[in-house]
Amino acid sequence: MARVPRVTQHGLGYEDLIFGEHDEAMLRFLEAMRERQLASPKIIVFTDTKDGLEQTREPASAPVTRSDVFMDEELKTQIYRSVDEFFSRDRAFFLTYGIPYKRGILLYGKPGNGKTTLVKSISSTASAPIAYWQITEYTSSGSIQEVFAAAVQLAPMVLVIEDIDSMPDSCRSYFLNTLDGANSKEGIYLIGTTNYPEKIDPALMNRAGRFDRAYEVKPPNEAMRRAYLAYKGLNRLVDEDAVGRAAAATEGFTLAQLSELYASAALQMHYERAVHLERVIRDMRTDYDKGRSREWMSDAASRKLGFM
Repeated sequence: MARVPRVTQHGLGYEDLIFGEHDEAMLRFLEAMRERQLASPKIIVFTDTKDGLEQTREPASAPVTRSDVFMDEELKTQIYRSVDEFFSRDRAFFLTYGIPYKRGILLYGKPGNGKTTLVKSISSTASAPIAYWQITEYTSSGSIQEVFAAAVQLAPMVLVIEDIDSMPDSCRSYFLNTLDGANSKEGIYLIGTTNYPEKIDPALMNRAGRFDRAYEVKPPNEAMRRAYLAYKGLNRLVDEDAVGRAAAATEGFTLAQLSELYASAALQMHYERAVHLERVIRDMRTDYDKGRSREWMSDAASRKLGFM
């Protein structure tokens, strides 16, 4: 084994060279190393700090399967199809059609509708290393260079950038230039997420080599709300008709809010031995309306401040 320095677009790097008696032995070794790497239940987390880029390995959360993801079925199929082809062992699709071996998707939409769950399901089901990059006010051109240099070494892999709209203005141009690099994303399946697509630089969107596709993760419709409430287990607390009425009455609720509805109903059943869904939904909607309006007090008199 030997370590040889080499110049890359990310700066000076090193190549570890391993010698074997013949090609078959080398292939067996590489396959064993890959299997060992994938067997690790940990994910890599890159965090930009005032002292530079910090890299840690953290235990993976409980696996999220594809059946745990509730979203438009056509959209779900498109995303998982691209993931499956990217991480197929022979990469035949990319070779057959002459498509560069890199991919970038941007997931956007209101909080609570399943972007994080979708990302976790991809992380749980892709046969590849997973890395999360936490952008902060300390993100710089230097840390961008370090992250992509490390990611290329792990490729083929998934690199997740949550809340990508928080990228500091001072290094956005460098980030775009890095994505445009000929080999900067080779073997990287890049996933960006944002709750605020209006803050995203238009230059990131729908351009080959950057984010190839942007997908909106929308709030659930009535059929999806009913399916999700059943998935959570609401039909163990109330009958099917009540589940249907709850789905109809929760127009505008996110998946996170539906989870809270189930939790509140379960608590009510546990302590009162009965569930009053209409009351729970009414109270939740009132609370969420207060959050949007910022008017937390129930009446005008109680909002007055001062002394009598």
